[in-house]
Amino acid sequence: MLLVENIGEIRNVADNLSDEEFLAFCVANPNLRIERDKNRNVIIMPPLTYESSFYENEASFQLTVWNKKHQLGVTFGSSAGFTLPDGSIKSPDAAWVSLNQHNLLNAKQRKSFPLLIPEFIVEVRSKTDSLVALQTKMEEWIANGVLLAWLIDPTQQKAYIYRADGSTTQIDDFNQTLSGENVLPEFTFDLNALQMP
Repeated sequence: MLLVENIGEIRNVADNLSDEEFLAFCVANPNLRIERDKNRNVIIMPPLTYESSFYENEASFQLTVWNKKHQLGVTFGSSAGFTLPDGSIKSPDAAWVSLNQHNLLNAKQRKSFPLLIPEFIVEVRSKTDSLVALQTKMEEWIANGVLLAWLIDPTQQKAYIYRADGSTTQIDDFNQTLSGENVLPEFTFDLNALQMP
């Protein structure tokens, strides 16, 4: 499989890969953060800055702590890839899958980017991310079946909540606590936890 040595090679090689070839492409290039959109275009994302990595890690950590206590599903960090019904393969910054869905996967599927819709995802905006592009991505997550999604913007100290019923809520400061609502019972996330020491 092709090892990418410069980004210019990607357009010529990666955009028309089958699902199996795309997986092999990702495995051959472990230093790249890779997604695929619904039109099968490959998207290479830059590595995280020190600060952005802290924010993502905190969101994933808090979700994992809640899940360890309640044992209702499986949590994932930003390296997990999920194949969605529209054909895209996305990697949220944090995700949760219920045990019901997790238990439907066989061993082979667990070693791939399975066709599986997390019930809950988090995306954390970095300074280089376009807010409009991330908001579109959140709408795509919901359109593909995610029940609850949070877009957290530490730079602007805002958060956006997206729900399966199409409703959205904007949180305008970090002196707030987000709720897992009926998707993640008793899960709360204090946005002040994103204040770097």
